[in-house]
Amino acid sequence: MKKLAVPLFATLAAVGLAASVYMVFFVAPLEYSYNEAGKFNGSSLFFNQKIMYFHVGHAFWLIVAVIVSGLASLVFLVTRDPKWDDIASASTDVAVAFGAVVLITGSIWAKAAWDVWWQWEPRLTLSLLLWLVLVGYVLVRRFAGASADRIAAGMAIFGLISLPFLYKMVGQDSHPAAGSNGVVATLPPDERGPFWLAVASFLCWYVALAISRVQSTRAEREVRELRERGLDLGVLQ
Repeated sequence: MKKLAVPLFATLAAVGLAASVYMVFFVAPLEYSYNEAGKFNGSSLFFNQKIMYFHVGHAFWLIVAVIVSGLASLVFLVTRDPKWDDIASASTDVAVAFGAVVLITGSIWAKAAWDVWWQWEPRLTLSLLLWLVLVGYVLVRRFAGASADRIAAGMAIFGLISLPFLYKMVGQDSHPAAGSNGVVATLPPDERGPFWLAVASFLCWYVALAISRVQSTRAEREVRELRERGLDLGVLQ
């Protein structure tokens, strides 16, 4: 069953993504509104609004990936069980990719909605800082030597701690609000189907990537351990 998990979730993600693209661009309505003169007003996004389906969906699972990484890192520091470190490392690798998508699609949305690519406001700055922490985690794991796992675990926990502050900042400025009164909770019925299908597709994509990275990370660790044993026994030089 473990061998089938990655192909299964990857297939579900591919099929779901194809269906999502069709529904987003051919089923979900365009976003527009009229002013008093009967003309489209400045808030009409048209096709640009459709980036919401991909931006928010990736943001959902970015948050989940950071939570998984932070909690797994915390358990690793307590137990020193390497399997938790493998899970944290795999989830962070996926979070880096999802975070890049969130930042890029968010900038495209901002340009379409407010005619600005980026503003150094607290929410955006903290989002960028979180992504840089995740990138730093990956670099530390590659280059920090014997203590890399513990240093990286601390960085993952720092990323986890930053999530409540980031959530509270969403909706405090021009960004669409989060929570019970946010953009997701108030989606019209004809947009909910495509949106949740996209979210489910990205979930399958996250699971497939995370499982694949856990497997490869464990394989790399086992190879390192075998090499160290070989060096200790004098089999390898």
